[in-house]
Amino acid sequence: MSSYAPRSLDRAYCIEDLRGLARRRLPRAVFDVFDGGSERELTLRDNVAAFARIRLMPKILSGASKVDLQTNIFGKSVEMPIAIAPTGHAGVGWHGADCAIAKAARQFGIPYSLATSATPSIEEMARQVGGRLWFQCYMFKQRDFTHSLIQRAQDAGYECLIVTVDLPVGGRRLRDLRNDFADPFRFTLRNVTDFASRPAWAWSMIRHGKPVLGNLTDFVPGGDVVAVTSTVGRNYDPAFDWDGLKGIRDAWKGRMLVKGVIRGDDVEPLVRLGCDGVVVSNHGGRQLDGCIASIDALPGVVSAAGGRLAVLLDGGIRHGADVFKALACGAQAVLIGRATLFGAFAGRDAGAARALSILEEELRRTMHLCGVGRISDITPDLLAPRATVPGQ
Repeated sequence: MSSYAPRSLDRAYCIEDLRGLARRRLPRAVFDVFDGGSERELTLRDNVAAFARIRLMPKILSGASKVDLQTNIFGKSVEMPIAIAPTGHAGVGWHGADCAIAKAARQFGIPYSLATSATPSIEEMARQVGGRLWFQCYMFKQRDFTHSLIQRAQDAGYECLIVTVDLPVGGRRLRDLRNDFADPFRFTLRNVTDFASRPAWAWSMIRHGKPVLGNLTDFVPGGDVVAVTSTVGRNYDPAFDWDGLKGIRDAWKGRMLVKGVIRGDDVEPLVRLGCDGVVVSNHGGRQLDGCIASIDALPGVVSAAGGRLAVLLDGGIRHGADVFKALACGAQAVLIGRATLFGAFAGRDAGAARALSILEEELRRTMHLCGVGRISDITPDLLAPRATVPGQ
């Protein structure tokens, strides 16, 4: 990781620069909630490193003088092959971060996925921002509550439901434990001193009040973000199974993505259930440590899908070239989470937009340099065989 940390958005030239700004502006405990992963963080690091292991093989003299990033997701045009991944608790990083990212997504013509544990409620996001909205739902032990969230998203006009299936229990994030930001949460000298070290952040919390997770007020009175952050994992439903997923598929009338698919042999039953797509994901390295990197799992899932459903990918996207590599490996599009979170924490609305602008510019340049003018021209032959890369 780069040690360079700019002091303003106009000096942020890559996602790592935005990460540096976010780190500078947030208390350590809060930054680590979003930046960290589970256990030894092997999967967190490998999600990024796996992209670095893939090398490009550009074509020359292709005559591609113009680059068009437009493509289709679920039959609808998007301005680039990117959607915003569901990311919870963003309001604890900076007030209004969820809406800042959603506004940037609308500005750039891509879908925004509202997490169950987002700060604004389903209805608030639809009313305040709009655009192409997807809703991500966790499976809670309280099945009636889960189905009520899904019905609310249906009623509010969300076009796609994302069902997260890789979180039967919460992961163990050691950074949170070491920062005294864990279950049960309590104020300690360590975290109070940490919070006070970032007066702008602390003043924002005082001015606006602790964020409320609008969709989870049934778990903690008032939806207190700190209390929910440290306790909601105990309410996930490890008994959720294929029958439960079928019930959701039957109830939801729109497009449905299943997020957390790593194995190719899980694809066939999803096709039979009538799912519209999958997200190849290991939850950003935040749950099962030692899991295969998302990009390494992608080709097997794409092969098993055989074009019968859409295959998207998340995890490890930090550069436009990573988007290019994922598409060359067969993904229809990618979801990004941390990149726009870092942007929003660095500069709210302008920062979120800066993150997308950086990725757009990097993807466009990569396509130019690889000799392709359209997203559909990004094919596997633009990647070097893995055996030719040292260390593989």
